[in-house]
Amino acid sequence: MRLNLKVPFAEKDEAKKLGARWDAARKIWYVDGKADSTPFARWSPSPAEASGSGPAAGKPLATPRQSAGKVVTGSDYVEQARVCECLPWDICTKCESTAIAS
Repeated sequence: MRLNLKVPFAEKDEAKKLGARWDAARKIWYVDGKADSTPFARWSPSPAEASGSGPAAGKPLATPRQSAGKVVTGSDYVEQARVCECLPWDICTKCESTAIAS
């Protein structure tokens, strides 16, 4: 059974000596198939993360910055005024002038 670990960078060598491995895709340390996980107890995740709600469970690693309930997309973002009611990926004759050329 796989056990994900929260190993600080300063302690990575110690975890590696004990048998922990680095999952580059998920960017997390883990042990797999160890019957005795007591040497890794100090790095074991909180119950919420162990249950599958942590970053290694498929959540995106980067989350958008939020400010007062509004998603901040970037300082250069300029929202374009809607010209018509068509879907954003459909280009009609009314919104053709504001569409990005592809």
